[in-house]
Amino acid sequence: MSVSASLRDKLTSAFVPLLLEVRDESARHAGHAGATRDDGSQGETHFHVRLVSESFVGLSRVERQRRIYAALKEELAGPVHALSLEALTPSEAQKAV
Repeated sequence: MSVSASLRDKLTSAFVPLLLEVRDESARHAGHAGATRDDGSQGETHFHVRLVSESFVGLSRVERQRRIYAALKEELAGPVHALSLEALTPSEAQKAV
């Protein structure tokens, strides 16, 4: 299974998102430390995630991120070098449009 597929599966299971975008931004970091995986291959090391879920209602931005990091602990300890997050409630997502 690809890293992005694993991220999607775990985030879907943990947060039942109304919207989930997982974008591989590894190509933007070519030559940067961490852009190459331990096996020498490129890609699937830098990601941006946009996640909209009811489960974030009442949680601070920091607590939302902590919960996402906990759900993705295996990936963050292994192939994922960098992860940027947008963790929003449905009402916050509507305001952003």
